[in-house]
Amino acid sequence: MHLPVWLHEALAVGVTLVVALVWLRSLDALALRGMIHQNLSRKLVHIGTGPLFVLCWNIFPAVTASRWLAALVPLMITLHLVMVARGVVQDPGVVHAMSRTGDRAEILRGPLYYGLVFVVTTIVFWRDSPVGILALMMMCGGDGLADIVGRRWGHARLAWSKRKSWAGSAAMFAGSFVFAGLALLAFNQIGRFSPALEPSQTTSAIALIALVATVVESLPFADVDNVTVMLSAIATAWLLIGPLGMWPVKFIVGLP
Repeated sequence: MHLPVWLHEALAVGVTLVVALVWLRSLDALALRGMIHQNLSRKLVHIGTGPLFVLCWNIFPAVTASRWLAALVPLMITLHLVMVARGVVQDPGVVHAMSRTGDRAEILRGPLYYGLVFVVTTIVFWRDSPVGILALMMMCGGDGLADIVGRRWGHARLAWSKRKSWAGSAAMFAGSFVFAGLALLAFNQIGRFSPALEPSQTTSAIALIALVATVVESLPFADVDNVTVMLSAIATAWLLIGPLGMWPVKFIVGLP
């Protein structure tokens, strides 16, 4: 059945918002009831929200407005987080699931940057460029797994960053490579990229970008990984696509 574009857009936004809220509220409830640890809940939000949102890009119609409408979902959620952090809205579940210590002001750091990164990346890169998808997956899967693995097995600390570990950095690289690789494979299979991604070149590009992102994530900067990992991944992709000519894909597609 062919739907009017406006109805297709409205349904896509609605479905994307529902998927995000069900995921987030489920983790909020589990953390608030003590069924999962607060730190684990925070990282599951970090790891899972992005891939679910990016997959939902595929239900939007092929019109210019879609990238802007899709960006409304992380924007609305981010605005809600700001209101919770400022005390305008009372939401204990969000505070418990997204803060380290239960201080709502912490939401104005990592979680806020996470949401804003998704808004900007959705608008700038959208689903026709592999760059935004790759960078978001490295931020979600790589950075998220680095924290979980580092807390559990991170006994050997990095010389230049005592809060980071070799185990965490290994998880960062592996998570970045796997999450980005699977996402690009899925989008490539359904024909989102033109030209289609060449497997060996793309695998090499993902590995190089993941390596740079891992080095950047290992640096001793607090609460800005969501920004620095994204920027390093995007910058490295630009170098590979443009000046170095090692990855024959389009950097930005269709930005009005």
